[in-house]
Amino acid sequence: MSFTVLIPARLASTRLPDKPLADIAGVPMVVRVAQRAIQSGADRVVVAADSHQIVAACTAFGVTAVLTRPDHPSGSDRLAEACDLLGLADGECVVNVQGDEPLIDPALIDAVAHLLDQRSDCAMSTAAHAIASLEELLNPNVVKVVLDARDTALYFSRAAIPATRDFSGQAWWQAGPAAQDLPRPLRHVGIYGYRVGFLRQFPVLPQAPLERLEQLEQLRALWHGHRIAVHVTAQAPGPGVDTPEDLERVRRLFV
Repeated sequence: MSFTVLIPARLASTRLPDKPLADIAGVPMVVRVAQRAIQSGADRVVVAADSHQIVAACTAFGVTAVLTRPDHPSGSDRLAEACDLLGLADGECVVNVQGDEPLIDPALIDAVAHLLDQRSDCAMSTAAHAIASLEELLNPNVVKVVLDARDTALYFSRAAIPATRDFSGQAWWQAGPAAQDLPRPLRHVGIYGYRVGFLRQFPVLPQAPLERLEQLEQLRALWHGHRIAVHVTAQAPGPGVDTPEDLERVRRLFV
């Protein structure tokens, strides 16, 4: 199948200023992300930048970048503009890879793209992996997702879902035979596949009340009746970069 990887990148970051340009072993972070994405089966990889500095940094390393408006309220708006700048047709597929994932697995990008290609009933695709600990399940900074029988998202939440009546306060998936048929809790991985036509529509959909409560943009799609297919991967993704501490941890991996 044919698909494009889009990497939104903006300079403004409250916890890590100029994050896309953060140096990782002599290479800007956003370029590191693009280099990983280029190893996928994508036809092309494009950085959707909000500044000339990011475009220049990408160009210096041979990475394609387009300059988008600096005032977009969300990454989805930036991606929609990038689709227009690239002249992508509504029927094409794009994969949104976050610009702070310098260790993104190229195989995961391919899996998300191929899943969307196979699921004509879905407007989006994404990924998840099994949660390992009760601490992770209870952490509101870890987004959870529950699925139906076809691995389509039913709901995303910062809360511990699914909740259990009989195993309250326990890691029920470690409870032995009594829980062997119960679903494993899943951590959502922030990578998305979109059909371009839906991506153009998404930013103008009214915000969903649940989206405002949870501060999870993907709930807008579910609220308005659009379906999201989920690839469950056996491998947890590499660490992303949100803070200076995250950046130092990733830098050590490139030494």
